[in-house]
Amino acid sequence: MSGMLLHDVADRLNTVADQLPLTDQIRPDPALSEILDDEVRHLARLLGYLVGEHAFRHRAAARSPTQVTAAQRRTSLALARAAEPAAAALAALGAAVHHLGQLADLTHQALGPARTQAHTSAYQGLVDRLTESRTCLARAAKQLRAAADTRPAPPVTPLPPPTATATSSPTR
Repeated sequence: MSGMLLHDVADRLNTVADQLPLTDQIRPDPALSEILDDEVRHLARLLGYLVGEHAFRHRAAARSPTQVTAAQRRTSLALARAAEPAAAALAALGAAVHHLGQLADLTHQALGPARTQAHTSAYQGLVDRLTESRTCLARAAKQLRAAADTRPAPPVTPLPPPTATATSSPTR
């Protein structure tokens, strides 16, 4: 069950990443604002879920430490680890919104070299932050999938010590 949970959250993170435009598709227009609005909301909810689920599991482990399995610990740790790149992706999307706002503002400024340079810089910042967000989301999803697919090593049963008859060499 824990593996299914981790795969489900990874799928959701990938869905957010898939909704973000690729570098050659980025246009600083209102449609991108709508995409960012939707995906920031989705990602914020996912980040809240990661943190909330980890907190729930952490509290449960603190209340009943002897009942926590290795799989439950791995799941809890995977959720906590995924929160960092998910939060970084959210921060990158916030910065992308800032660059998009700068680009919108620049359309109201007089043409000239300063505007062209500012436009180029803001557009590159927008592209970079969207790329960064996609990368962070992919990393978080990959971490969750790896944790979900990790199987604990089976317990090692020590071999019995060799018996005297098994170690003695036959006489000729």
